[in-house]
Amino acid sequence: MKVLIVNNMAPFVWGGAEELAIHLQRNLVIAGHDAEVLRVPFQWEPSTRIPSQMMMVRAFELWNVDRVIALKFPAYLIRHPHKTLWLLHQYRQAYDLFDAGQSNLPQGQLGDDLRTLIRNADNESFAESRHIFTNSEVTRQRLRKHNGFDAEVLLPPINDPELFQGGAAGDYIFAGGRVNATKRQYLLLEALALCNTDVKLVIAGPPDTPEEAERLEQAVDRLGLAPRVKLDLRFLPRQTYADYVNGSAAVAYLPFDEDSLGYVAMEAATSGKAIITTDDSGGILGLAKHAQTGWVAEPTAAALAEAMTAALSDPMRARRYGDDARELWLSLKINWHETVQKLLR
Repeated sequence: MKVLIVNNMAPFVWGGAEELAIHLQRNLVIAGHDAEVLRVPFQWEPSTRIPSQMMMVRAFELWNVDRVIALKFPAYLIRHPHKTLWLLHQYRQAYDLFDAGQSNLPQGQLGDDLRTLIRNADNESFAESRHIFTNSEVTRQRLRKHNGFDAEVLLPPINDPELFQGGAAGDYIFAGGRVNATKRQYLLLEALALCNTDVKLVIAGPPDTPEEAERLEQAVDRLGLAPRVKLDLRFLPRQTYADYVNGSAAVAYLPFDEDSLGYVAMEAATSGKAIITTDDSGGILGLAKHAQTGWVAEPTAAALAEAMTAALSDPMRARRYGDDARELWLSLKINWHETVQKLLR
């Protein structure tokens, strides 16, 4: 079977969705299928250009393709008689982020018209899809609330579990993944400034913009944290990233209202590391359970400082939480073989 995976492309930006797409391709090939990834360029600024990009995707004509698996807006607008959605997220600026005042869509009639256009296109695409899966219960509930469509939750497998074997706890908290304002690495620095000097922090991953990196670097200098912080701001080799996770005392991940469990949390759990997060972090709370698999704090520097200090001062408890995180992750029985079978049914 010839399977085309359709995803977005923001030039020189690489994150969890891109990793998911290439590993889905890899595992489709392992299962005996021909598979390719079609990456559709998408630029969301200025927002007034979004309609023309939606029209571009909608006008694509595919041939020599038996199945399409589409992941994100606007890529999932592509037409095909046998299209399955594995919905990672919609254009949230037209939905919940608009309601929360965090949208790039303008206020007034123009913004209302853009929201209506996006919602109508989404609903048409959802209606024509053979199956709709979501990457988390959070995404499923958002889809149901805003569009009235139900879906089956299909949690993404971890891509390379063999790298995350765990190890002795080091003297640092690790915060990995893309660096941007919604991941709130800056808040971790503010929290570290309130911790005792025994607590150290490693922030590693590619910044979305040079300004994001500069903001963290300036904060380290302003807060006098240079002796206790390592900033490794680049796209890391997987082994380097895994070494950071395996050697940490705990893993901190603070996304705002994450759509899914999040690769950072999944990798931490696979490695048997306690997870530090916040109570507004969304899907990650499926793995991060307060006083069970880690610490779930209020999104304040003071609350996070308390959690970070606890992770370093009580290594036995951190290890116990990490063991329970691994057990919870394994109990979900998520693997690529069954995932591929569901997507192709």
